[in-house]
Amino acid sequence: MSGRFDWFVVFAEMRTGSNFLETNLNALDGVACHGEAFNPHFIGYPNRTEVLGVTLAERDADPERLLGAIRRAPDTLAGFRYFHDHDPRVLDAVLDDPRCAKVVLTRNPLESYVSRKIAQATGQWKLTNLSRRREGLAEFDPVEFERHVAELHGFQLELLRALQTRGQTAFYIAYEDLQDLAVINGLAAWLGVDSRLSELDRSLKRQNPEPVADKVANPEALETGIARLDRFNLSRTPAFEPPRGPAVPGWRAAPRAPVLYLPMRGGPEAEACAWLAALDGAEPGELLGDFTQGTLRKWMRAHPGHRSFTVLRHPLARAHHVFCTRILPTGAGSFARVRRVIQRTHGLELPEEWPDPAWSADRHRQAFERFLGFLKDNLAGNTNLRIAGEWCSQGVALQGMGEFAPPDLVVREDEMADWLPLIARAAGRPDAPPPPAAPPDAPMSLATIHDRRLERLAREVYARDYERFGFGDWRA
Repeated sequence: MSGRFDWFVVFAEMRTGSNFLETNLNALDGVACHGEAFNPHFIGYPNRTEVLGVTLAERDADPERLLGAIRRAPDTLAGFRYFHDHDPRVLDAVLDDPRCAKVVLTRNPLESYVSRKIAQATGQWKLTNLSRRREGLAEFDPVEFERHVAELHGFQLELLRALQTRGQTAFYIAYEDLQDLAVINGLAAWLGVDSRLSELDRSLKRQNPEPVADKVANPEALETGIARLDRFNLSRTPAFEPPRGPAVPGWRAAPRAPVLYLPMRGGPEAEACAWLAALDGAEPGELLGDFTQGTLRKWMRAHPGHRSFTVLRHPLARAHHVFCTRILPTGAGSFARVRRVIQRTHGLELPEEWPDPAWSADRHRQAFERFLGFLKDNLAGNTNLRIAGEWCSQGVALQGMGEFAPPDLVVREDEMADWLPLIARAAGRPDAPPPPAAPPDAPMSLATIHDRRLERLAREVYARDYERFGFGDWRA
């Protein structure tokens, strides 16, 4: 056993050369790799009944039992291969343990995809004798390949973040490096074992050494499929916002009807609350709220068949509403400190006292434009102010809700009258009144100042919300 690590895992995928790597790891004195120990369909290797005395049934009932056996393997640095679709119950235990060495084996996803398709077509997954090689071509499916790339990329990102947040590093090795004796011995040194290989075990042969284009039956589909991919993720809209919690204390439930409203701050909260209360002929002040996660779970258990909803507002209209209700005013409920900071850092010219009889549409539009500039910087993490729930991206807020319970219905403000009666009917309130429409913002409606420049600025600030939710230009 090494002094640096107690055990190890090789993160790999099908057709990445993991069998070859395992063969050479097992050729090192004091190292034992136990195959795909947590493959849901077998244990270690096909037709194997146990690993280190743990049977398949015992592993499935308690995966920690096999993990413990691997950790405690006597006089051996033991490990296993783990693919993205293996037992997810063991992943955190592996990642959390700094005494577990992480080896990450990668291969060009096009190569691994084509290799897998050929293996599926020929039924030959390993080759030790070249004379028994089965010839075959892959049928390239662009949609399947895109899904393959997305799955592998997603898991690699998950691993990278997990290691970063835990302050750990991995030994990365590419498929092309597997034939390099110095690299394999470098891996042995990193693992902390004294043994070295004088030559590689080449009993496993590369099955399909030809260029990819020669291994595909429909090369025209290959060209089309590759062209569909954004290999460098150039079209990705960057996100710098930190994740948000579910904000359960702000959720509201009808006094009696099994309907729950998850407010999107900056949206039509007053109107949604008024509608929710009207389901029971009540006033908004009678809504149930100030939940903890515990009390909300009790409410959910007491209301089987409950329904929940949230309402999205157009990003430009939402920013303008927040500007009019939180930034312009100076009284209760205003963001006085934020107001002062924006005045200093973004040249926001606002009256010291509010309301101001001299406030004009031109001044309002100019000030709102400066506020949008602040929002752009704030959401990018370039200000010293927190990102308030009133103007955070609605996609980020929705993800936060989902940490506890995602809403049954996500409806746009201009479609509330169409969709909210449906959720009321599902909750046993077929005669629900229509939701009230939000009044124009005061002291100046968005329609009064709206133009193409404001629309463009809003798209820059909330690019991901426009992209995710399909918002078009704002319309009065």
